[in-house]
Amino acid sequence: METIEEFTDRAMGWLDWLPSWVVSLSVLALAAAIALVVHKATFRILTRLVDGSSLFWRSTVQRIYGPARLALLCLTLAIGASAAPLSYEQGALIRRGLVVAFIIVLGWSAMTVLHIGVTVYTRRFTQAAADSVAARKMMTQIRILERAGGLLIVIVTAAAALMTFPDVRQYGVSLLASAGAAGLIVGLALQPVLANLFAGIQLAITQPIRIEDSIVVEGEWGWVEEITSTYVVVRIWDWRRLVLPLKYFIERPFQNWTRDGASIIGNVLLHVDYTAPVPLLRRKAEELVRQSPLWDGQVVNLQVVEAFNETMQLRLLMSAASAGKAFDLRCEIREKMIAFLQQEYPSALPRRRNETLQIQIPAPAE
Repeated sequence: METIEEFTDRAMGWLDWLPSWVVSLSVLALAAAIALVVHKATFRILTRLVDGSSLFWRSTVQRIYGPARLALLCLTLAIGASAAPLSYEQGALIRRGLVVAFIIVLGWSAMTVLHIGVTVYTRRFTQAAADSVAARKMMTQIRILERAGGLLIVIVTAAAALMTFPDVRQYGVSLLASAGAAGLIVGLALQPVLANLFAGIQLAITQPIRIEDSIVVEGEWGWVEEITSTYVVVRIWDWRRLVLPLKYFIERPFQNWTRDGASIIGNVLLHVDYTAPVPLLRRKAEELVRQSPLWDGQVVNLQVVEAFNETMQLRLLMSAASAGKAFDLRCEIREKMIAFLQQEYPSALPRRRNETLQIQIPAPAE
């Protein structure tokens, strides 16, 4: 029984009448075609097997589709290159390309494993509850560290691929050893990127903001929608998006309304006349707040906080489970209190007084 090498030599003998480059291209094309056919058939079977399973398995099969195809191509092309009648230079070029492709496969696989691991770990947390501080804290740390890990994998993969070329490797070593002007320029150019990268790590550790935190930044109120490795996306209440660099939240002040909890106290300011019955308004305000489903049952109070020339200012405090509910509760109570004043005590609404002073002028002496 003949071996594979003997079969290959005999097959090449049948193709002696063809140019060597045509035979080489044909062998490599056949190897690539075999890899693609095997890959497609395998993943068609895997897709059918996980069709009725959980989202995790379907997502996993979808994630490994690309790395598996590139790995099969590397394997079959390596076998084809060993069988094809290539010259020394052609063989060296193809082998170097396969080494680079294999390094890319390793980096791609590491990224896939990182994503799958993060997905498995975060399944225990839920973001359904707005006041789930522990879940938002953990999700923020995981997302930032995932992006930092992905960036590190990309850098290591690119460095390993470049190190396979002797000219580039020697240039990189001499550049790092010399630490001259070129290294200084590169360091200055990468300073914003590195600053945001370290700011992201600091954010993951110190947690000044988390995913779905309610914050006030740059005069806008919104929620932290996304934290990447370089910037933060804030979803404004009117659906606009405010994009800020990571280092902004390390260097600049901002308000975080959900740092330790989502509950918040809202206030309603009313200007009324001095004749307004404050005790009756206090009882009515407490009644309206207690009837509202938006109230969390903790804080409700009405006080006279300021006195002006023509009016006095009432401040009604009320608490809610989240900033969004607090805003809606404030609008609801403000509207109902104004309607109550209009119907029951219209004289207590702000009004301007005009007083006429009667001055008696003495009659001229005769």
